[in-house]
Formats: sequence, C-alpha cells, structure tokens
Amino acid sequence: MQKKGNKYGTHRVIEPKGVLPQAANKVDNNMDEIYDNEILIDVQTLNIDSASFTDIANFCNNDIEAMKKEMLLNVELQGKHRNRRTGSGGMLLGRVEKIGDALKGKIDLKEGDKIATLVSLSLTPLRIDEILEIRPDVDQVDIKGKAILFESGIYAKIPDDMPEKLVLSALDVAGAPAQTAKICKPGDTVVLIGAGGKSGMLCCYEAKKRVGVTGKVIGVCYPESTTKRMQELGFCDVAFTGNAQDAVSIMEKVSELTNGKMADVTINNVNVPDTEMTSVLCTKNDGLVYFFSMSTSFTKATLGAEGVGSDVTMIMGNGYTKGHAETTLQEFRECPALRKVFEELYA
Repeated sequence: MQKKGNKYGTHRVIEPKGVLPQAANKVDNNMDEIYDNEILIDVQTLNIDSASFTDIANFCNNDIEAMKKEMLLNVELQGKHRNRRTGSGGMLLGRVEKIGDALKGKIDLKEGDKIATLVSLSLTPLRIDEILEIRPDVDQVDIKGKAILFESGIYAKIPDDMPEKLVLSALDVAGAPAQTAKICKPGDTVVLIGAGGKSGMLCCYEAKKRVGVTGKVIGVCYPESTTKRMQELGFCDVAFTGNAQDAVSIMEKVSELTNGKMADVTINNVNVPDTEMTSVLCTKNDGLVYFFSMSTSFTKATLGAEGVGSDVTMIMGNGYTKGHAETTLQEFRECPALRKVFEELYA
C-alpha cells in the first residue's frame, strides 16, 4: 500500500515545515518508494534555466568539472536542483517509470511515455546518480537519475513530429511566448530586451504576429551575432545591438525609434541582473512591462519605477500560462525558419 501524498507535494518537504516544495530549503529525494499521487521519472536531460546556468558557469569559471560538482552539491544540500544564488531551476526530459496508484487511469500518461516537465526544477525532488555530459552552448545536462512529478505538476508529452531536444529547449521558456500572445494587441509598439536569445526569438515571433502591420516590434540584442540572426529572421521591424544594463542609452535609442512615444509593451528576456530600469524607461506611462527574466529583482523594478515617476504596470513572469506548451510548439509548425534556427542551436 502506497502512502497518501499531498497534491502540492508538501509531504516531501523536510524543512522548513509548512512551506511548499519550491520554497523549501530541503525536500525528500528518496526514490525507493513513491507516494500514491506521484509520478516517478527516469531522467535523461536537465534543461537548466538560462539565468541559473549562466550563474553556475561564471561561479565555476566555465570549468566543466567544477560545474558538475556545483550541480551535485545543489542536489545534495536541497534534494532538488535549485540554484543557491539565483533561486531558479529549469525543467527536465525523461521517461515515466512508475505512476502512483491514486493517479492510474486519471491522467493521460502510461509507463514508458517520454515527457518534459513544465514545472521548475527548483521544486522537483531529484536524484542525480551520474552527470554524463554538460552542454554549455544549450544549457543542458545529460544525467542518470530519477525525479518526482507531483499530482499538481504539469507536463507535455514529446510530440512525434519534432526532435526531443528541440522540444525541451522550447518548452523550458514556453511561458514567455504564450504570455506575449496574451498581452500584445494590434497596433502596439513592443520592445523585446534580449530578443536574440531562446525565449526572445519565440517572443519576437509571437509579438509580430499579434501586433500586425499597424504595430512595431523593436528587438534589443546582445551580442552582435544575435542581432544579425534577428535581422535575418525578420520578426523585428528594427533589431539593434545594445547593453541592457545601460538603461539610458537603450532608452535614448528606443525614444529615437518611436519618436519619443516609447513602448506600449516591454518584454525582458535577459539572463543577467540590473536590467530592470532599462525595461521601465523604455515603456510609456500606463504601458506594461513583462519581466520573464529570472534575474529580475522585484525591489529594483518597483522602487526604480517609483524613483523616476513611471506609472507602468509590471508583470513578473510566470512560467505557466494556459496553453503555453501548445502555443510554443505551434510556432515551429508555422515558421520553418524559426524551427531551423532552434534545431541548429539547441537540437
């Protein structure tokens, strides 16, 4: 008889008691027995979120062996892979090994199905038996290990018409383009900071689709190679290279491109800190700023906006929005050029 588990996974929290798994300092990652409402996953690949992977690489001076030790330490200390500095995680690709008795027949999964989890590694009980390979160019880590998906956890089956690594790379940031589809409307001027990165490209495609011929999409890219990529893809009306940490210079460039009107919507997709004020200053009063970046400081964003008298609405990026997996994968089906870039870079 399997033990009864809590829907949100609080039965796995070791300390502090009373919090949900994401906020917990340590969770139980014993995989010998699962609770009745858990899914045991045989893990193949971890897709570390960009902010976390960049931090780990910098912290370890890009030394692969040191990065392995840092990732193993994260799991040893916490029972999950939550970056101890950024607080962020990522997601994983694996195969369903076992389904708890209380879930059998109630979900559209069977043992053997290959899935990508759509909840953060920062809350997912994880055991790493061995790190096989770290791929710094795509923020992915191949491992031997196990993970637990809670009853409340969301997932996507890997579709037959796409390579699994392509799907994994896209679903890691699926919340961003899906939110972009919700907040951009015809005629809007949209500024995307970090336009040439993984989430940035998806958001630019979705933004251009939503604002239409009467709208305008401006992409702020770094480094120069990503600017060239965005210009070739054609999702931006204007794409330029700029340092997102230099708020004043980016604001001046956006002001020039919008005749001083600034953006209706600004979307921040970068993986470095101190870009909050760039986002705020590029946005008109009564405009909207969407911070998808996991490097965002709530304090810097809110107090910074107050300090310059900016009355913008700010949305902190939620990695989940209804239909986000379907929205993101549909972009690849609609746009062969986008899919080709992702296959070359990430698959």
